[in-house]
Amino acid sequence: MRFGVFYELQLPKPWSEDDEHRLVHEALDQITLADQLGIDYAWAVEHHFLDEYSHCSSPETLLAAAAARTKTIKLGHGIRQVIPQYNHPARTAETVSMLDLVSNGRAQLGFGEGATRMELHGFNIPAKEKRIMAIDAIEQVANMMTMTPYPGYDGPYFSMPARNVIPKPMQKPHPPLWMACSNRDTIRIAASLGVGALAFAFVNPEEARHWSDIYYDTIMSDACVPVGHAVNANIAMVSGFSIHPDRSEAIRRGQDGFEFFGYALASLVTKDTVPGRTTLWRDFHDIRGNKTEEIVRTAALDPQYAAGIGTADDVRRHMHEFEKAGIDQVILLQQAGRNPHDQIVESLHRFADDILPEFKAKAEAREASKAERLAPYIEAALQRKTWMAPLSDDEIPVIRASVTRDKFVAKRPGKVAQN
Repeated sequence: MRFGVFYELQLPKPWSEDDEHRLVHEALDQITLADQLGIDYAWAVEHHFLDEYSHCSSPETLLAAAAARTKTIKLGHGIRQVIPQYNHPARTAETVSMLDLVSNGRAQLGFGEGATRMELHGFNIPAKEKRIMAIDAIEQVANMMTMTPYPGYDGPYFSMPARNVIPKPMQKPHPPLWMACSNRDTIRIAASLGVGALAFAFVNPEEARHWSDIYYDTIMSDACVPVGHAVNANIAMVSGFSIHPDRSEAIRRGQDGFEFFGYALASLVTKDTVPGRTTLWRDFHDIRGNKTEEIVRTAALDPQYAAGIGTADDVRRHMHEFEKAGIDQVILLQQAGRNPHDQIVESLHRFADDILPEFKAKAEAREASKAERLAPYIEAALQRKTWMAPLSDDEIPVIRASVTRDKFVAKRPGKVAQN
């Protein structure tokens, strides 16, 4: 099983003037450390206008900066908003391909659609059509990264003429595709598209087993028709994360932010919001009260109460349950709420020392066995795909010059048109 770190860049109020600057550089330091410790993935979201919950509106910039600091960790859009009103598909293809080149082939492209009216209405996106818009866009992004030239597209949500979208990515045919998932239905959709599932929901290992079964049953069925030019059969799930030799201390450090993450996400969908005047952190604590000590007392009797938060033995046991459930990657929610940078760093070191080596030692063999088992199903899935037809040389349109050569030369200072 593989592991990742995850960045919403949460910044609860009250804010100081340099808080965003500090938060960004702490995230870069943490990704650099995760790379050095042998953690496999770093994921950064793309959200817009979501005060306190996510200040990561330009993940491509954060990931490019991380690429310059790291050597092996995979750098993932988790996710990029691919609906054309957010990011034109050609710009997504160009941006991800450039990240792949800059990082020497470490880019991952998770895609999504957004869930809040704050985002969707801010870009005039109809909520009822957002999923089909995202799937339509990601298919063309994959075509743009692989076809020379891209033949052009006249679809229901965007159109563009034939162009060669450059640069092309280092990974062939393109970086692995992933889709944000929050329930069993979206897990099934991701598998039907032949993309990895980024399960941004907190479920127990028993429910994780159901999700894994749904995902791989679909991958191995006729329902799987890849949206990209390759199949990325992987399921990743997010887990709470805080490690300390004293379970009570781990909970005091991690539980507050873990609960805030879920509260803020739900509030942005279900509650009215005034732009620039959010009170998420204050409201969370007004509703929650000071129940951390109650959780500490409960966890003293039941170490499974705070999954992913506890001693190294607690967290190891939790990760084993995900492994047995068939999960391929656990994404550690190490930055949430107001948890301090030094405590995040301490937890990452403890994870790398006490837990990671055991899982890393068997990851490649596990993946090789899975690849062998899935190979015939993936081959069949790719045969079911309807591929965009390339243009023959005589079909590629000539893009006419803006002006004739004579007029262009005549307009240049100090030049006289030649007959």
